Amino acid sequence: MAQQHEPLPETHNPFERENINCNRNDAIDAGMGFVVSFGFFSTMFIIATIIQFINA
Repeated sequence: MAQQHEPLPETHNPFERENINCNRNDAIDAGMGFVVSFGFFSTMFIIATIIQFINA
């Protein structure tokens, strides 16, 4: 016989229950991820351009 579970609390996401890890806005985290990765690849491009200029 199947056990009856108590109903889940009403949330905006059915996978989130009592353990909500972070209440921050995801757009801020996504923006920071974009800025950090863009900065990393820009730095790599600048270093490669400087090396190419020195070796020319």
